[in-house]
Amino acid sequence: MDKSSDLLRIGEVAAFFGVSVKSLRLYEKIGILKPVVTDNSTGYRYYSADQVKELDAILEMRELGFSLAEIKGLLERGQTNEQYMEALTHKKFIWQERLAQVQEIVDNIDEIIQKLENSHPPVKLHGLTEDERAMLLSRLACLDVNLHDVHGRNLLSDMLWL
Repeated sequence: MDKSSDLLRIGEVAAFFGVSVKSLRLYEKIGILKPVVTDNSTGYRYYSADQVKELDAILEMRELGFSLAEIKGLLERGQTNEQYMEALTHKKFIWQERLAQVQEIVDNIDEIIQKLENSHPPVKLHGLTEDERAMLLSRLACLDVNLHDVHGRNLLSDMLWL
C-alpha cells in the first residue's frame, strides 16, 4: 500500500482528539467520517488533514448537543453558512428552553428552602385547638386547587407549612 506521510492512522487521530477508536469506527459506520484510505490487508484506517478538521467540527457539534443523526444530516447536505447558522440558532433555542426549565426547578427549590427556614415546627393535628383545626379544615375545604398549576401547588404548600 502506498501510504502518504501526511495520513494519520486511526489510533493517532483518536489519541490526538481524546476520543476512542470505537467512536471513530462508529462515525465511519454511520457515514459521518469515513477514512480516506483503508488498507485491505491490515484493516488500518488512515485519515487526511482535511478529515482531521472535519472531526474537529464533528466533536464541536457534539459538545454543543447535536446528535449524530443531526450532524450526519448537516454534513450530507453540504450546508451553507446560513444553514449552519439556522441549525445553531435552533440548538441555542433548545438550550435556552432547557435552561428556563432548570431555572424553574432551582426557583422551586429556593422557595421550599425559604419556607423551611420560615416555617414553624410541625404541629400534630391532635395538638391543634378546635378553632385551629376548624380553620385548617375550612382552608382545605375551600381550596379548589389544580395541583398541576404552580400557583395551586404553592397555595397548598403554604397551608401545609403553617
